[in-house]
Amino acid sequence: MGNNDLDMMNTVPAEDAVRQKIGEAEIRKARAILEKYKEGKANLEKRVIENEQYWKMRHWENLGAESRRPEEAPKSGWLVNVILNRHADAMDNYPEPNCLPRAEDDVEEAQRLSRVLPVILRQCGFRDTYSDVWWAKLKYGCGVYGVFWDASALNGLGDISIRKCDLLNLFWEPGVTNIQESRNLFQVELIDNEVLEEQYPQLKGKLKRQDRITNKYHYDDSVDTSEKSSVVDWYYKRRAGGRDVLHYCKFVGDTVLYATENDTEAPTKTRMVDVDDLGNPIMGEVPTGRSMAERGWYDHGKYPFHFDVLFPEEGTPGGFGYIDICKSPQEQIDLLNKAIIQNAIANSTPRFFIRDDGSVNEEEFADWTRPFIHTNGNLGQDSILPVQAGQLNGNYLSVLQTKIQELRETSGNTETATGAVPGSVTAAGAIAALQEASGKLSRDMIDATYATYEDIVLMAIDLIRQFYDLPRQFRITGDMGKQEFTSYDNRQLQPKIQVGMNGENEGYRTPVFDIEVSAQSESRYTKQEYNNLALELYGNGMFNPEMADQVLVALDMMDFKGKDAVQQKVSRNQQLQQQVATLQQQLLQMAQLLDQTTGTNLADGVAGDILGTQEAQQAPAGTVTEMPEGDPESPITARARQQTKEAAKPR
Repeated sequence: MGNNDLDMMNTVPAEDAVRQKIGEAEIRKARAILEKYKEGKANLEKRVIENEQYWKMRHWENLGAESRRPEEAPKSGWLVNVILNRHADAMDNYPEPNCLPRAEDDVEEAQRLSRVLPVILRQCGFRDTYSDVWWAKLKYGCGVYGVFWDASALNGLGDISIRKCDLLNLFWEPGVTNIQESRNLFQVELIDNEVLEEQYPQLKGKLKRQDRITNKYHYDDSVDTSEKSSVVDWYYKRRAGGRDVLHYCKFVGDTVLYATENDTEAPTKTRMVDVDDLGNPIMGEVPTGRSMAERGWYDHGKYPFHFDVLFPEEGTPGGFGYIDICKSPQEQIDLLNKAIIQNAIANSTPRFFIRDDGSVNEEEFADWTRPFIHTNGNLGQDSILPVQAGQLNGNYLSVLQTKIQELRETSGNTETATGAVPGSVTAAGAIAALQEASGKLSRDMIDATYATYEDIVLMAIDLIRQFYDLPRQFRITGDMGKQEFTSYDNRQLQPKIQVGMNGENEGYRTPVFDIEVSAQSESRYTKQEYNNLALELYGNGMFNPEMADQVLVALDMMDFKGKDAVQQKVSRNQQLQQQVATLQQQLLQMAQLLDQTTGTNLADGVAGDILGTQEAQQAPAGTVTEMPEGDPESPITARARQQTKEAAKPR
């Protein structure tokens, strides 16, 4: 664990610190609380497991009609398509953080954090975690991020770890909506016994077959858990020194593997404590902070979990998702499909009534390739009769289409939202208006995720503040897109002395930041849009070095991919233009001196060449570059296309 000397400013007084030792008796109490929490979320777990079956299109098992024959259990993907489209919207608007300072003294540190945080998130694989949590959010109504400190990362240096957490493995106090209000929070994980005994030798001989704590999904593979044990991470809060102290305990069965309240030894560092008679330093271990029993697991004092809810419910930190809303119409669609398919099969497969005393050769009658069928007597009209299957009229097909439309309207997955528009709508402005309205559901969901993302980034900053004692090296994107290498640690994030207007010490202030979230948006129109933008900038003379000052101001007000590289090139061209102008002036002066010395007339020729070069480089005002051959795109259509691209992007 990382500790800092400046942490003593928020020291919890020793007499107020919670020092209760965690032993077998406390573990038994914790297990009893865990069982109570498990009972409280039984309905949620049942719904999550059922929703996973709907996602895998195995919902006929819930209806009790699973069959190997497709006509008996048809499966349509309307509900799956809803989730796929919403997930695509989320990934098109993958977030990136920008730190904003709350105090003027923290401006430089906010800029450094804005460049370092994306690198940290990329190193811990946050994009994959973001995708996985979004799948859970859409399927179950809630996805959970876990923001932890991984002390084993980077060869023991440690780093931030952000992972997806399974709802089935988390247990909280029933009835709370905000997870931070729960008295306790448990995370349970199944781990192989061999791994546990290797990491914790005190467990040898104690890992007997234990009761399973967590429920499990209906896996396609056969999962054997007989040689696994439930490892419980128990988080709980205690009030001490006017603040919440987060404590942590890891246990298996009744065996405590680690508990912060049992860790009463203060961290130390080797420093000079005295000198001997000869003046040589005497080194010793000096306390550098509080013990974990006083300090707690994380300095921010919060549970390291963030719930990203789709549709919230009262009395639970979870929620409900699209499967919960659309499972009923999906079932009805498949039941109608089943009836229609079975009716079609019945009418397309000839069947006959044959009397037992009839004289028709049934084998030859069933073989459609035989031109002749033998009989042993007179063939009566009642010997063979075709079976007449009932015909479904068009009303049933209308009901099916109505149910499909119901599912699409309920989920907001309309034709407009998926890129199509009704054939009767042809005006570009009307198309853009429809797509703008259809994107509001995605914008609302992504906005909620951005709020959770802000909390995640703020908690990551708190972990940097606590654990980044040693400097780390990062490759970042600097000004105007330049690749830079920088070193970063937490020194500037520690509490600072606050000096008043009269120069008096007013105490300590901890740097605090706000997080602004923007989207890294991509679409199928991106390449064409960038090409058109480049042609437009060129046609307006914005690549002319003579206009570099005005162009740089304009680019600062614009936002498009690759802007930093364009700014860098414009600035470089401006510098080259200035250098060329300086050299031309020097050349003209040298020609004039030579004319005065030798009586030649070289200066006029040089001046003419310089003037001709400048005129050739300067494009006339209002010059419009020819567009590539093809049908021109009207401004209305171009604007509608841009609005369509922005339809699902949060504002």
